[in-house]
Amino acid sequence: MAIRMIVQEPDPVLREKAVTVKNFNKNLHKLLDDMADTMYDAPGVGLAAPQVAVLKRVVVMDCGEEYGGLIELVNPEIITTDGEQIGPEGCLSIQGLEGTVKRPMTVKVKAQDRNGEWFELEGQEFLARCIMHEIDHLNGVLFTDLALRVYRPGQDDEGGNRR
Repeated sequence: MAIRMIVQEPDPVLREKAVTVKNFNKNLHKLLDDMADTMYDAPGVGLAAPQVAVLKRVVVMDCGEEYGGLIELVNPEIITTDGEQIGPEGCLSIQGLEGTVKRPMTVKVKAQDRNGEWFELEGQEFLARCIMHEIDHLNGVLFTDLALRVYRPGQDDEGGNRR
């Protein structure tokens, strides 16, 4: 396993649409392992393959034990979304900026695991936010494209709270 370099905005790879994974082999397993190591080292809660300059539909996330720990999504597809939440987001590829972003409160996705087996995952609140953020990366969308407000950490958020 290895720590990979995280691509920074405005690198054009972040605006590309990732391609479907067709080969579930040791190369994919290494990519997933490296991405998890890179995410934890950063530290972050999610990482999409385009953020390490690999244009494949691969995501790793760890939103905490209460959300199941490490989650790997290969070829994720959104099935349904419901509700609405507005909250803060940051990104390992956009250092020094955060934003207030509107996301669904609940999202249900289907995806493949590292061996190609399909499964469904339903996330609420923070996990839903993470899933949507990372799937956006697979489509070349950054949180700054969707943000109601972008700010530097330490500035007041919309509630007048220091971030």
